[in-house]
Amino acid sequence: MKEFLIQKKNSVVTLIGVLILISVLLLAESVVGKGSMLITVLQKTCVYALAAVSMNLLNGFTGLFSLGQAGFMAIGAYCYALLTIPTHLRDQILYKHGGGIIKFCMPFVPALLIGGIVAALFAILIGLPVLRLKSDYLAIASLGFAEILRNIIQSNDVAALTNGPDPLSSYATFSGLLIYIVISGICILLMVLLINSSYGRAFKAIRDDEIAAEAMGINLFKHKMLSFTVSSFFAGIAGGLLAMFNSTVSATSYNSAMTYEILLIVVIGGIGSVSGSVMATFLFVASREWWLRFLDNEALIPGITRGSFRMV
Repeated sequence: MKEFLIQKKNSVVTLIGVLILISVLLLAESVVGKGSMLITVLQKTCVYALAAVSMNLLNGFTGLFSLGQAGFMAIGAYCYALLTIPTHLRDQILYKHGGGIIKFCMPFVPALLIGGIVAALFAILIGLPVLRLKSDYLAIASLGFAEILRNIIQSNDVAALTNGPDPLSSYATFSGLLIYIVISGICILLMVLLINSSYGRAFKAIRDDEIAAEAMGINLFKHKMLSFTVSSFFAGIAGGLLAMFNSTVSATSYNSAMTYEILLIVVIGGIGSVSGSVMATFLFVASREWWLRFLDNEALIPGITRGSFRMV
């Protein structure tokens, strides 16, 4: 009983802290304006934090090593963009393909969810043969999937659906910070609830010792598939948010380097740490988008440019 009360108290304190943080961020947005670099950094932090936590769910809490994050994000991004382009603009954007196959438009929330669901379905197709194997076959299969998918999207054979090598634009975007905070916050909260549930405890048992977990009656394949599918679902939503942030979608952006960046964030924040992933995301995004721009100003540091730091 005492342990339950302590846990409940910690949850209340955490919730209050999160609400205060959101209030401070929204206040900062009203002060500095939506187009400022600070708001841009915070928006991108929300997107990459969701992607990092989704990878950590699989790599950190279940012990499965996947390198397909960019592929699942590409699925979410393209689904979101294609489903939210206004019908009267489709002939202009997909002019080479008669306006494309999709002839309707839907609100951004269902489009995000559909992007996540489609990514999860692809994860199931990959996981069915691969997750029954030992070692790091999942990493090989998921990385290969991401690269193959990127080439398929750019192929002229599916150009009527994806616009081929040409980027997508003019879909639903939002410049405010609140929408990014709310969507990424809800998704991360759902993953935290999953991690703290009986399924999450099974994930950790599999991570620590598969043989012992199986001896305790845990279905290894079922729980691995669940973790991989949920991780891919939220990666798809993160891809939709990234499309919303960038205002254009191009398959070339969703390459293996993006996966390695997210993996770097997870490692810096700590394997198996949700809060660490969020904080590491802010440091990573701020360093790349903010501080390096500051250091690139030769009036402040003569003779030192961003290129100098890239060579270190």
